[in-house]
Amino acid sequence: MAKFKNRYRIGSARLKHWNYAWNGAYFITICTNKRECFFGDVIDGNMHLSNTGQFAYNFWQEIPDHFPFVTLDVFVVMPNHVHGIIVIDNQNVETLHCVETLHCVETLHCNVSTNKNQFMANISPKPGSVSTIIRSYKSVVTKHTKKILPEFGWQSRFYDHIIRNDGSYERIRQYIIDNPKKWEQDRFYG
Repeated sequence: MAKFKNRYRIGSARLKHWNYAWNGAYFITICTNKRECFFGDVIDGNMHLSNTGQFAYNFWQEIPDHFPFVTLDVFVVMPNHVHGIIVIDNQNVETLHCVETLHCVETLHCNVSTNKNQFMANISPKPGSVSTIIRSYKSVVTKHTKKILPEFGWQSRFYDHIIRNDGSYERIRQYIIDNPKKWEQDRFYG
């Protein structure tokens, strides 16, 4: 396990050698801290949002307003987590030069900086990446929710899955759509 400032830290769960700002479809799951049910209740297979659940829903819908290269597909707010598909389609990614659809080369930029600043730049989410989008989303939901529910929080990480083919895309879409109906069998139930 790697150390940062002489403390052990968990390595990245992200796929190595994949730039999460690259065009593609991403399945995202974000859980509340300790999987606390802040967002509402599932009743008869339908999700009934609390005020905090409404924040989570509304701010997800606003993601394309802040990241115009993102389109949203299906999304659901559950009592203690959210699932959604985001699609990055950025025709103007400055750091990428795509020769063909699936053959992209990342261009490195030379910055004059101290080693510490360079280290922080290397481990920080890149502009336009899935991590930046989710960090922004979690931040705005937290800011508004803490005004009415001070104990609210997210888990520090989130789950992502790069969707690579149509069959996987359709299975994930259906999983998200069916999630409220199958809440009692969900691994996040409880």
